[in-house]
Amino acid sequence: MERMLSGIKPTGRLTLGNYIGAISQFVQFQDEYELYIFIANQHAITIPIEAKELRKNTKDLIALYLASGLDPNKVTIFLQSDVAAHAKLGWVMTCMSYMGELQRMTQYKDKVAKQETGITAGLFTYPCLMAADILLYDPKYVPVGIDQKQHVELARNLAERFNNRYSDTFTIPEPKMTTVGQKIYSLQDPTKKMSKSETNPKGTIDLLDDPNLARKKILSAVTDSLGIIQYDPENQPGLANLLTIQSVLSKEPIDSIVSRYQGKGYGELKQEIGQTVFDFLSDLQARYKNVLDKKIVDEVLAQGAQKASRIADKKIQKVYRKIGFNI
Repeated sequence: MERMLSGIKPTGRLTLGNYIGAISQFVQFQDEYELYIFIANQHAITIPIEAKELRKNTKDLIALYLASGLDPNKVTIFLQSDVAAHAKLGWVMTCMSYMGELQRMTQYKDKVAKQETGITAGLFTYPCLMAADILLYDPKYVPVGIDQKQHVELARNLAERFNNRYSDTFTIPEPKMTTVGQKIYSLQDPTKKMSKSETNPKGTIDLLDDPNLARKKILSAVTDSLGIIQYDPENQPGLANLLTIQSVLSKEPIDSIVSRYQGKGYGELKQEIGQTVFDFLSDLQARYKNVLDKKIVDEVLAQGAQKASRIADKKIQKVYRKIGFNI
């Protein structure tokens, strides 16, 4: 199998957008690739976060991954901080990066544009650590959404730069873009991504939301005044967003859903989608509680860290030797 790697930050609660855009893809990929998934807890401290919140978010995230169908016998799941090679290679990649490259990275650039204060050096340099996260494992593919593609591009550039300077060391990773469900948008503002940091609670559905509340959010989702059920993201972004949610969760193609609703109204469609989301969350949360009751999270992480460390430690030793750290 070809190797694939992905990571997720344990900041905020996971949303339906996270499930559709990432987790549901991983469940499929685990049978097609040698899949490594790490919890990027070192990235989580680029902005202030309470230790108690970080611990809870991390445990919930892993439990939800397992509840969603990720099998630790097929997927290597581990904490970034449990594998010391991440931080070690992160510093090497920081020294390989140019200021101009990092100034163009979206998260830093957006905060500067908004004239935010208190921007940390970690927020500026975290793309170097992200590149290290990827390159340690020589993955062929990194699944990303549109807004994360630039991080893989930086990793590619740094890998090529290192290889050219010190000889072939890293595989050049390829971004793997998803199709349906690539990005899920706010239910109240379909021009913005559904986010863990959403300010309007009606705009996002958390995976641990009460299923009845989630159904109400679907029923109150913004659509348009056209009154025609069709998939047109440009002119009907709210409706297109709802159709995407229904398609991914029900596994029914969008064309089929649209065909079934010819001549019908938005209200009837929202009722069906609301029920689909209700059923999905009810089942997911039952499995999530079962994972926590079994207390298997620590065991999964220990097993994952051991397997990941075997690869990462070998790679960092190779890097250190080529740089000249080992005398």
